[in-house]
Amino acid sequence: MFSTEPCTDSPLFHHDNVVVTPHLGASTHEAQEKAGTQVARSVKLALSGEFVPDAVNVQGGAVAEDVKPGLPLAEKLGRIFTALAGGVPLRLDVVVRGEITGHDVKVLELAALKGVFLDVTEEAVTFVNAPLLARDRGVEVTLTTSEDSPDWRNVVQVRGTMADGSVVSVSGTVTGPKHHERIVEINGYDMEIVPTAHMGLFSYTDRPGIVGSVGKLLGDAGVNIASMQVGRDAKGGKALIALTVDSAVPPQLVDAIKAEVGADMGRRVDLD
Repeated sequence: MFSTEPCTDSPLFHHDNVVVTPHLGASTHEAQEKAGTQVARSVKLALSGEFVPDAVNVQGGAVAEDVKPGLPLAEKLGRIFTALAGGVPLRLDVVVRGEITGHDVKVLELAALKGVFLDVTEEAVTFVNAPLLARDRGVEVTLTTSEDSPDWRNVVQVRGTMADGSVVSVSGTVTGPKHHERIVEINGYDMEIVPTAHMGLFSYTDRPGIVGSVGKLLGDAGVNIASMQVGRDAKGGKALIALTVDSAVPPQLVDAIKAEVGADMGRRVDLD
């Protein structure tokens, strides 16, 4: 390639060991076919809202195979974070730990940002404009990586500091050859739960009968529980129920559960 095309004069032309050809890098039949296939793949990714690694206006570059399974997980973590927080934070930290930090994981920050804003703005949120949405709203965003991951091979955490100083966090991982997604931490409580289209989260003071009360209210409302886990910081201390359900939990049911169990936090999460 030359700074001016076509080039009609260059010192290179006078060297016997230099062969200069026209700038026709993709003009063979084979190259045209490969270029067309790549364009089609990129258009398909863009239309489905996924990351397009060869887009010139997207931060980062080609995504390593080991990093790709974390993209939909990071986006779900961002959406769960926003549901938990009830709004956009002042500061958002995306923390990636484990073996995948040997690769460029900037794209996981983009995926998490996309998830954070997906349910709080009417405009379409993409890997391109998610950082702009954060900047326009004054959200400070950081990406932290560490090879040290004592509990999981790889883990991604989305943690945010809210205007009142409170901290909200949710962590997840992918496991096994089929890359099964797991939520492994919510607001400091360890658990292992599959993220599904509909979830409910309630924090309260640990005491007997809470699980039964929550189950009864959901059952009376015709909402079937798929799974439920309880995490707590100590016996009789603070506890968190995380449950997955087969249908969305109506807002009035969330309020009823909060009132019944004296919950200081109750949130519904809808990822469909």
